[in-house]
Parts: sequence; structure tokens; C-alpha cells
Amino acid sequence: MQPRNMSMSGVVDLAAVKAAGEAKVKAEQARAESARQGGGGAVAPASLVIDVDEAGFETDVLQRSTEVPVVIDFWAEWCEPCKQLGPLLERLAAEYNGRFVLAKVDVDANQMLMQQFGIQGIPAVFAVVAGQALPLFQGAAPESQIRETLDQLIQVGEERFGLTGIVVDPDAAAGAGDAVPAEVPAGPYDALLETAAAALDANDFEGAVQAYRSVLADDPGNAEAKLGLAQADLLGRVAGLDPQQVRKDAAENPADPAAQMTAADLDLVGGHVEDAFGRLVETVRRNFGDDRDAVRVRLLELFEVIGPEDPRVTAARTALARVLF
Repeated sequence: MQPRNMSMSGVVDLAAVKAAGEAKVKAEQARAESARQGGGGAVAPASLVIDVDEAGFETDVLQRSTEVPVVIDFWAEWCEPCKQLGPLLERLAAEYNGRFVLAKVDVDANQMLMQQFGIQGIPAVFAVVAGQALPLFQGAAPESQIRETLDQLIQVGEERFGLTGIVVDPDAAAGAGDAVPAEVPAGPYDALLETAAAALDANDFEGAVQAYRSVLADDPGNAEAKLGLAQADLLGRVAGLDPQQVRKDAAENPADPAAQMTAADLDLVGGHVEDAFGRLVETVRRNFGDDRDAVRVRLLELFEVIGPEDPRVTAARTALARVLF
């Protein structure tokens, strides 16, 4: 059992981007269903701090992270700094009152998890949001720094993934949070979206594009379909390319829109987000007319893959505005 969709090195994990869109849609559906039923689903305060092992990681961390950010505290009984950090994180989990859940992992009993997260020393603190793992800090950090980190984590979870936390009922009995939530009714496009996702997983990019476009034809604002279409288009464009030749063509033709757009696609898939955006902004600056517009549109498509809330997208939009106006 391996943590999925880990994006800890700045590389764009396209599976993680897909999971992010799906998680946001599911979170919105869950909130709507909860409101329809009168706001149920409250958990006991004891459910905000949980002990997690390798067997329960899938359910307790990965699945839960589609509802609320999960902060993981890797600790050991013999670790003196852990004894200072652990109680502080538990106190903050109670204070934040459902904005995140704290999962405690004893590394002595869960060596595989420690290895899979690449942990070199403890205490080490990670977060998992919508199935994506990211490192927060290592060592016994000061409380002010921890609070700032948690605030940023919660903001990302809310703005990018639609995770607004869980409701805590101080009168709820311990274990109430383990109740099976009510099943969310299927939406009108669920079958098409599942077909598109299956096609994407099977590398049938054309099939995925058609399915996502069918959804958008009826529901132009569907967030999952927009994200999936941008991803399927990108993967379809880079499939079968010779990276070496693409780089050579781009280097030899710095003003050529087609060469630069193809290289930018490879940049993005390889995780070089700023390089991809910078390459296209510069190409917009160098060109005029239809060529300029084609590059601008491609850049906007790549923005969809990364997500509008990402600071790299914000910076690139500002740079694009400068060269356009």
C-alpha cells in the first residue's frame, strides 16, 4: 500500500491534478447532500486526532483527505523532540476544530510508510490533501511557524479543492465519526465522467476528449470536465513525441509558435511549470496576429491543467497581460 499522488518535488503529477478536480467535485456534492439532510455528519472531538498504521492508511488518510486536510505526524517513543511537537499538534487540532485532522504514525511500527515518504529524520510532518502528499516541516518548529503553515494548508485545501473541513459536535460520542456517510446521489453526468476517466486511464485520449466535451456541451461550467479535457488534450499532444527532437527544434526556432508550444507541453508534463509558462509568454511577445493568438490560447489551456488558484498561474497571467497590453 503506497501513498498515491505524492507531489513533493514540484513536479506536476497529472494524476494528482485529475484527483484534485475529482476531489473538489465530490466535496461539493457531499456538502450539498449534507445540507439537504440538515447538516448531519458531525464527528466527535476525539476523531480529530487518530493513530494510523500501514493497514489503515488508505482509509484513514487517503480517503479522508478528500473531505478534510490530513496532517501526518511521524514520531517515535524514543524521540525527545517528538514529545514536544506531538502534544502541540494535538492541541492545535482541537483548536482548529475540524479544519484539519491529525494522523499520528509511529515510525518504529510503520517502517514502510516512513520509507515511502522518504523521511530521513523525525519528527517529520506531512499533509495529504485530496490524495496528494506534501511535506510541511521537519523538527520541532515554533508554534507561530506551525500555525502559519497550517493556515496556508487550510487555505489551499479550501480554495483549490473545496475542502472546508468537518463539523465537530462536542456532545457526539467517541467513534461517531466512523459512521458510514450517506451515499451521494449520482449526478446527471456521472456516467459520462466515469467513461472519460476510464478512457484517460487507458491512454485513450481521443475517447476521453469526446466524453468530456459531451459533458461541457450541456454544462459549460462543469469543473471536472474542464479539468479533464485540458489534461486529456495535453496528454494526447505529447504522446509519441521525441523529447530530444522537440527540444532541438525549439532551441533552433525560438520564435516559431508550433515548436515553442510543443516544447511547453513537454515542459509542463515534466513538471517545469514556470519554464512552460515563461516559454509561451515570450513566444506571445515575439509574434503577432493569428500566431500570437494561437500561443495565447495554448497558454490558457495549460493554465486549466494547473488550476487558476496556483500562484504560478497568477504570475504567468500577469506576465501575459504585460506583453499583450
